[in-house]
Amino acid sequence: MAPRLFSCFGKCNSSSSSSSTSMHGKGKSNVTVDASAEEQRRGGAVLVELFSSQGCVTSPEAELLVSRLGRGDFALETPVIVLGFHVDYWDYMGWKDPFGSSQWTVRQKAYVEALKLDTMFTPQVVVQGRAQCVGNEEESLLSSIMNAPKFPSPTFQATFQRPTSESLQVSLSGALRTKVDSNGANVMAALYESGLLTDCSKGENKGRVLSNDYVVRKLEKLATVKDVSAKKTVSGTVNFSLWEGFNSSKCGIVVFVQDNSHQIFGSQNFQLPDNI
Repeated sequence: MAPRLFSCFGKCNSSSSSSSTSMHGKGKSNVTVDASAEEQRRGGAVLVELFSSQGCVTSPEAELLVSRLGRGDFALETPVIVLGFHVDYWDYMGWKDPFGSSQWTVRQKAYVEALKLDTMFTPQVVVQGRAQCVGNEEESLLSSIMNAPKFPSPTFQATFQRPTSESLQVSLSGALRTKVDSNGANVMAALYESGLLTDCSKGENKGRVLSNDYVVRKLEKLATVKDVSAKKTVSGTVNFSLWEGFNSSKCGIVVFVQDNSHQIFGSQNFQLPDNI
């Protein structure tokens, strides 16, 4: 898709690092955690995906909004899980987003096609794979979340292991709590990082210190399932290659169920333990 078809939106639709740290839990240590009791008590979470870029002048406002959303600043009745996907199609503007990936651009393009949109743009929010809005429009975002279909969160238990200092192995087992029919669905696992600060020296955000949370660093498929009851146990293992400066205290895992039409049918969030 040619750059001229991309847009960078503000509220008025105007266009426009790594550091070293000690490794935790090297070797074969195992840590097992469950989803938060609060998430299970309040019912299924709504998955909010932000597509943004450090090369887009209006993306920082959206990043701040979804960071507040993920922290629970809006006191919504429905729990929300946030993932940030940094696309790479603004890199030609003079600043290469250190978290940008063509893989995330492809993911956004799939949503654009599924939602029958005319163009790709940043910042864009996709809610439960079913609705979308401009990422820095607070009212539209909150409305999309409140109107989104709700599904029970899976009841996975996660066991974390560090086979090597450069890898993280996550074993998951539990019920999806939503029936999957013969059309099938994928169970995906995203490894994200929060608390990221970047000195932007070029491009549309030159001179700004950019803050990013819930940034997806890795995305892997745990399993493909079909004709599965809501109560049947699903198990699998994913392996994530880690980056320089990986710090487990800043990271988490989101597991979500997504069908071939890109709709989300349940999601679950795990914070990584500090001692892994």
